[in-house]
Amino acid sequence: MKRPNLLVVFADQWRNTARGIHDPQIVTPNMDQFAEEAFSTDQAVSGCPLCSPYRSELLTGRRAVHTGVFGNCMTGYDKCLSPDELCISQVLKEYGYRTGYIGKWHLDSPELNSVSHPVSGAEGWDAYTPPGKMRHGFEYWHAYNAWNDHLQMHYWEDSSEKIYADAWSPVHETDKALEFMGSVKEQPFALFLSWNPPHPPFEKVPKEYYNRYRNLEPDLPPNVEGERFDNQTGEPGFGSREELAEAVRCYYAAITGLDEQFGRIVSWLKEMELYDQTIVLLTADHGEHLGAHGYVGKHTWYEESINIPFLMRYPEKLPAGRNDISVETVDIVPTLLGLLDIAIPPSAEGRCLADWIMCGKKPENEAVYSSAYISRDIFLEAYKEKGLDPKRSGWRCIRTPEYKYVIEKGYMPEQIPRFLLFDRIADPYEMSPLICRSPWEQPVMARLHSRLMKHMEETGDLVDCVIPRV
Repeated sequence: MKRPNLLVVFADQWRNTARGIHDPQIVTPNMDQFAEEAFSTDQAVSGCPLCSPYRSELLTGRRAVHTGVFGNCMTGYDKCLSPDELCISQVLKEYGYRTGYIGKWHLDSPELNSVSHPVSGAEGWDAYTPPGKMRHGFEYWHAYNAWNDHLQMHYWEDSSEKIYADAWSPVHETDKALEFMGSVKEQPFALFLSWNPPHPPFEKVPKEYYNRYRNLEPDLPPNVEGERFDNQTGEPGFGSREELAEAVRCYYAAITGLDEQFGRIVSWLKEMELYDQTIVLLTADHGEHLGAHGYVGKHTWYEESINIPFLMRYPEKLPAGRNDISVETVDIVPTLLGLLDIAIPPSAEGRCLADWIMCGKKPENEAVYSSAYISRDIFLEAYKEKGLDPKRSGWRCIRTPEYKYVIEKGYMPEQIPRFLLFDRIADPYEMSPLICRSPWEQPVMARLHSRLMKHMEETGDLVDCVIPRV
């Protein structure tokens, strides 16, 4: 019997609440309809809310601290997903799947790290990833490493010659996805479709989508305060609320554009009578603050950064409806393989949630974890100067249905750690955390601190900080 197909569609910087089902300002009829037909949870988190680390976890089922991709693959730092890492694509290929990858890859080292004038024409953080071990078992390839010109995107396939798109990148990539799926006849397909929008620059969105929001005065949540909004890691963002409002309009427009492309995919699967024979997962790598807590971008523990859409349909096994089971990125590989009845490799570190999702239940006392590490050059150089391990920087987080607890070491070696406790029920916008210099000052914080420390010790994902006792 032929195994089901697998289609994983994930957008970049798309937060969970940016859907019509959660925010009536945003027009996403196709995704909203899919949510009614699929299993979904509002409790999915990005295990490391940054582009490259998330992708390493998504494909390997291993934590970013272990894949070595704990920061972005960028110029000046030779960071990439090792060819020795085992990815789900390699497992599926061994089981007879025709594998494909389309869109943003961002797991290769930029070519400018090794040559000053790449034959491929790659610039900045971009790279042509040639056929071989660095593609990790993906046979069909129409991708680029990292580039953000959404309206004039380029790709590579099996040669170093750039292929230029004549459409907005999600439109072009969806065209290629339909072409690839339609070309696979005798074997099941496994396709990962990686849309870059709504990642900045927000204004690079077609006018046909932007015009729907041109006159919108965004209804911003109460945690959007002040007049200036920058990245938590220091890069400048928006200098006024009007600049932010315009960015929000463009962000919503991009999501409506993605919704239209997702609708095309669903319609095609139905037309080809493949919809019920395909596991379809719709998700994102991380979210976007859009001014919440004074920030733009991602890379924080706040819900706007770590909480991502997670909708999966396969009616033969998955009951439709919201389960709200907690999911983190490393759970995706074992869960997908579990649904496909394929052996989970020992290297995978996440949980197989297939049985829980199929029975419509969730584990007791559940918790998920998220982490972030330094990735920006000024922080990496500061750690290097002091001979410290950059993987022991940043913050670590445990998130339960009721609470979120964070150990914040920070991004500079001399930064004094803080301990933050959020009541997710009483404070859904995370505006009133309990902030302490010692985690032992409050019973709930102490309990969650012990649980987080146990997880960090078991996974080797530690931070450099002395934790005082009282």
